[in-house]
Amino acid sequence: MNNTAIHTEHAPAAIGPYSQAVRAGNTIYVSGQIPIDPATGAFAGEDIASQTRQSLTNIRNILKEAGADMSAVVKTTVLLKDIADFGAMNEVYAEFFTAPYPARAAFQVAAIPKDALVEIEAVAVIS
Repeated sequence: MNNTAIHTEHAPAAIGPYSQAVRAGNTIYVSGQIPIDPATGAFAGEDIASQTRQSLTNIRNILKEAGADMSAVVKTTVLLKDIADFGAMNEVYAEFFTAPYPARAAFQVAAIPKDALVEIEAVAVIS
């Protein structure tokens, strides 16, 4: 099986030795996305809602480049700087997914790159 790197200009470039996403067979593994607006190189905002929206928009744009959309997502992992932001993150998250919703884990972590409030990774399956 060949792994294929996915890259789009509509999501922030990787800030290390990794790909925005990798397609392996019919599965797409999207690297954790922090809330960087690729047009400006800056965070989309300072609050959890705007940062969650940008992180998920980045995922959507990467999936689009791979020929998929958010309905293909089967699993996400959400890393939060503060678990108290879970409710506000969840409200925005619900705007991006419909039933059947992906499986999900959410954690509070000690730090996220560039001091972001949220980082989200996703796994999608396409036919």
